[in-house]
Amino acid sequence: EVAPPQAMEVRVKILFTSLCHTDVYFWEAKGQTPMFPRIFGHEAGGIVESVGEGVTELAPGDHVLPVFTGECKECPHCKSAESNMCDLLRINTDRGVMIGDGKSRFSIDGKPIYHFVGTSTFSEYTVMHVGCVAKINPEAPLDKVCVLSCGISTGLGASINVAKPPKGSTVAIFGLGAVGLAAAEGARIAGASRIIGVDLNASRFEEARKFGCTEFVNPKDHTKPVQQVLAEMTNGGVDRSVECTGNVNAMIQAFECVHDGWGVAVLVGVPHKDAEFKTHPMNFLNERTLKGTFFGNFKPRTDLPNVVEMYMRKELEVEKFITHSVPFSEINKAFDLMAKGEGIRCIIRMEN
Repeated sequence: EVAPPQAMEVRVKILFTSLCHTDVYFWEAKGQTPMFPRIFGHEAGGIVESVGEGVTELAPGDHVLPVFTGECKECPHCKSAESNMCDLLRINTDRGVMIGDGKSRFSIDGKPIYHFVGTSTFSEYTVMHVGCVAKINPEAPLDKVCVLSCGISTGLGASINVAKPPKGSTVAIFGLGAVGLAAAEGARIAGASRIIGVDLNASRFEEARKFGCTEFVNPKDHTKPVQQVLAEMTNGGVDRSVECTGNVNAMIQAFECVHDGWGVAVLVGVPHKDAEFKTHPMNFLNERTLKGTFFGNFKPRTDLPNVVEMYMRKELEVEKFITHSVPFSEINKAFDLMAKGEGIRCIIRMEN
């Protein structure tokens, strides 16, 4: 049973959802606080079914993308042009209840089932805070743009909003999973002339060409440190690098491979909680810049509709990220595909 939305909440009929590594990570209980039973899923597209008291920006029938982080539009972060890290609705992986009353909207026989990152899209209906729902163009196909609500936007934004590669520049992308490929796509859109993919899995290289990668480095093929290999390939270092693995050594390599004087490295991947980033301070004094990003610096409600419009204008290609599709009854196939490392994104159709 999915209860009606309370104040500042909306109930959404999910039409399409997809599986992201974050769902698998918490499903395997590698997250900080395992919670059970819980409905996973956070990358999706749907239609508003009903709205709670105080909701004025959304109405039944609106096409929306649920987002794992929110935008209250009132806090200092939301009012800042430089941040998307809302004080009220920032991602919280430990909270399994609604923020308004501390209760779940899901139940079986009166017993609560917990929420996940405020979205829980592996359900035909879900209830979310209005600040975690982006209203989009109703003409946009939800079976395609649903993938923009998490990983693709994260990688895309890391490139176009944070790294900002100048036209004709050289960019290194560390990790060629969905987020890394989206970062490569962002570098391509920005007009980078060389996009170097770095990955330990050479089977990913051919696919990555579709996303703008022009050449590749497999660290296993070299005895020298990767940052040295890249510096030799690029006459002193790349102009921009985007790290999408979460491996702290890759993070250090991504920083140390950028050119002195103007190089910018952007960290996207989430590291192990005990990881430490170590580099010589001279790397900074020689005018290299290190940045971090969360959700590609996109504000969910303000900016996601514009990302959807990039797709509608054919500036951003989304179809190439979608490699599989299964009905909801076969959702476990999506988990199997991800476990085998097959494909990029699998769309799960709620209605067969």
